[in-house]
Amino acid sequence: MTLQSETTPAPDRQASAAQHLSDLIGFDTVSRNGNRALIDHMADYFRALGARITILPDETGTKANLVAAFGPEDVAGLVWSGHTDVVPADEPEWESDPFTAEVRDGKLYGRGACDMKGFAACAMAVAPELAAAQLTRPVYFCFSYDEEVGCLGAPAIAKHLASLPVPPEFAIIGEPSMMELVTGQKGKIAMRAHVTGTSGHSSFVPEHVNAIEYAAQAIARISERGKRYETEGPFDADFTVPHATMLATMVEGGVATNVTPDSCSFTFELRSIADMDPEADMAELLAQIEAEVGAPMTEKTPGTGIRFERIFAYPAMGEARNSAGYARYARLMPESWGGKVSYGSEGGVFEQVGGIPSVIVGPGSIEQAHKPNEFVELAQLDLCVDFLRGIIAELSQKAAA
Repeated sequence: MTLQSETTPAPDRQASAAQHLSDLIGFDTVSRNGNRALIDHMADYFRALGARITILPDETGTKANLVAAFGPEDVAGLVWSGHTDVVPADEPEWESDPFTAEVRDGKLYGRGACDMKGFAACAMAVAPELAAAQLTRPVYFCFSYDEEVGCLGAPAIAKHLASLPVPPEFAIIGEPSMMELVTGQKGKIAMRAHVTGTSGHSSFVPEHVNAIEYAAQAIARISERGKRYETEGPFDADFTVPHATMLATMVEGGVATNVTPDSCSFTFELRSIADMDPEADMAELLAQIEAEVGAPMTEKTPGTGIRFERIFAYPAMGEARNSAGYARYARLMPESWGGKVSYGSEGGVFEQVGGIPSVIVGPGSIEQAHKPNEFVELAQLDLCVDFLRGIIAELSQKAAA
């Protein structure tokens, strides 16, 4: 069975999650591209159902966030959140067009099938029921841009929600969790270091400032800091890796085997847990590297040294199960608990920027994300639709009584 992608905005109000997912996969929303066509497609669909639509574009206008609200505005509501961008699909191992959905053996294949257009498709599938319900509390559909490159779009959504007369009290992030409840997520700070030395024939190396050697000294201190987290914590046993991690991830430098390198760059990251101050830890590390590596370079030859650049950062997602918002929906949450995850999500942004406690519940497995032949099981879409329908019934139950 093959599902052909559709990019027409006219909504089919009886469409299944699989049909909606086919449509969404048909939009090439790799982060290097824009997502506006997909956002307009979703906005038209929700608007036709009576939703209050807010579009939050980036500076270029080629990318945007979408907030579609159903229900009353004078009480605290619930957020259903997902991102619309996907990672590239350039691998030759793809067995089908990554931007044309295909169903084989109970699995729907395509880039973004699980990460994370599957959740958006489920939300679209139940939206007609949500629109028809007499809701006692509002539901906010929030779909962002550029999550895959650092959660760049989500802060604008979180700020918008926080500015409402009555902000939402709880958020469900639809990242792939096999429909298990995930109650924590690590934060991340991604950095790039630029090391400037001096060059010349390598036979005269004592006269030079070898950028690669000094970069190696800095990387050694990054590695040492990572090992300290392993032994000193803080610790949270609910994570598979129960502490923060830090490591260098890419290095580039040098031009020839007989030339002392005058430049080197490398990237490194800190993945943090909620019970720590990652900004303070990073600042302490950068000060240490400057004092022990950068300063000796400059002392030897003025104009040399190390410069740091922040690539992106997003906060960790803390424990939401002690919040009033979670308590309201606790009995509707999946019985299976998936612990806490080391991959990133926008849950920390909603919590830290918007003051909205968050959990992760979504269809599909993170093991399928960012790989060729990405897929989501159709049974997972069914479970997600049933989960969302249960929330709709809860929110409309008292009004119907």
